[in-house]
Amino acid sequence: MAADKDVEQALRGLLERPEALNIRPIQADILVHPQHDPACASRGVEFLAGLSEGYAYGLLMFDHHGSGRESITAGELQQSLNQDLSRSSWGERGRAVVLSPELEAWVWSSSSVVDDATGWKDRRPPLRNWLVERGWLKDEGTKPERPKDAFVAALRESRTPRSSSLYRKIASRVSLRRCADAAFLEFRDLLQQWFPRG
Repeated sequence: MAADKDVEQALRGLLERPEALNIRPIQADILVHPQHDPACASRGVEFLAGLSEGYAYGLLMFDHHGSGRESITAGELQQSLNQDLSRSSWGERGRAVVLSPELEAWVWSSSSVVDDATGWKDRRPPLRNWLVERGWLKDEGTKPERPKDAFVAALRESRTPRSSSLYRKIASRVSLRRCADAAFLEFRDLLQQWFPRG
């Protein structure tokens, strides 16, 4: 279950690339919760419990920012949800990945794929320089502290319409080798555990 269309499209883009994730090809249904991050945080386990007999594994994924549970860390929230999932009909077949602070933390890569998707290909100054100039980045080697706001600002500046398809475009093409985001690594490791290559 994904909190919104952006997460859904990012997941679709990633799952199209089993070799890059070092997993076998899989089929997955991705449901989008109509009440987004807060509902995933508060009722996601309950919602998924009704689906456990129809699937081998279940994954709950949403942003920590905007979940209504920011009073605890993303790690604490994820641990609590995983305990709830393990006590549910999923047992150890269900897991949560809480994106910290939000999905857009996965977007920010120095790859030209991000420049292309955000309408910054061949623009001056280059995207990362513009982000530093505008105060979104402290230096070119980091990710913005407010990744979603920075992403929206970059799209607005390049006059690129915001669309969930951008997340799929990036996820289906960007190199995954350099991604060091903890939630992404946990997601990848979980898939490798569930769907090892033959």
